[in-house]
Amino acid sequence: MFKPLGFEQNFAITSLGQMAYYTARSSPWHGGSAATRNLETLVFLHGFGGGSSAYEWSKVYPAFAAEYRIVAPDLVGWGNSDRPIRNYKVEDYLQSIKEFLQQVCEGKVTVIASSLTAAFVIRIAIANPELFKSLILMAPAGISDFGEDYSRSFFAQLASTPIIDNLLYSAGIATRSGIRNFLVQRQFAQPNRISDEIVEAYLLSAKQENAEYAALSFVRGELCFDLSVYIRQLETPSAILWGQKSQFTKSEIGQRLAQMNPQSIRFFQEIEGVGLTPQLELPAVTIGLIRKFLPLLE
Repeated sequence: MFKPLGFEQNFAITSLGQMAYYTARSSPWHGGSAATRNLETLVFLHGFGGGSSAYEWSKVYPAFAAEYRIVAPDLVGWGNSDRPIRNYKVEDYLQSIKEFLQQVCEGKVTVIASSLTAAFVIRIAIANPELFKSLILMAPAGISDFGEDYSRSFFAQLASTPIIDNLLYSAGIATRSGIRNFLVQRQFAQPNRISDEIVEAYLLSAKQENAEYAALSFVRGELCFDLSVYIRQLETPSAILWGQKSQFTKSEIGQRLAQMNPQSIRFFQEIEGVGLTPQLELPAVTIGLIRKFLPLLE
């Protein structure tokens, strides 16, 4: 996979499977694990979609590597992590992410997460507040929020049809044109910001053996839920960032969610002119906003 300068790949074992993660180990950063031992940890968690992986945050997290211990995993089913053959469920990711944090991190950590994974993190933080110091969440949504059932959509029903589901993945998702089309329609507001490197990184992840199982579970809606049912229970100090032109989940959803728990969701920041993944579309702006909110959530 695509690794930033000075970052190395490590592995952690969860009950769902082995998770690959990336952390700074060599020059120009700390020069070894001993130097990072006393640094505060930032965990970057990618979202879901065809070919998703830790690459999603790779333009952002190196900016913090001199000051923090960085941990950026591929979730099970994605990237270089194990990809077991199964129909993935919400509970699979709630459990495996919790186990990963317990194994790899010491004490409370700040988690920076994207889209559906950010919604998972909210539920994990509700059940396990002792793991978290603060949350910075990029468009957290359960995809079936406020009673909307994504699994009943035409695309979800199509992806639930045997044979068609695998054809949809192999011909419509795990191809260079399929990846670019997904990024244009779902993640970027301005297609000219989609570089060849971004497409290749997503394609490499999408073409890994058995990568279709997690992706199709997502597309079928088996990982979706109504976040509005849970959001009031969150007690961890949080900030929500949302791309103004996000098509998959509109910023109005984020505003409604934030208004349900202003005590814990202390900041809601809309980012103009970007889609679902500002961390790829405008990484410098994303870095600046994370730096802005980190001390405000202390």
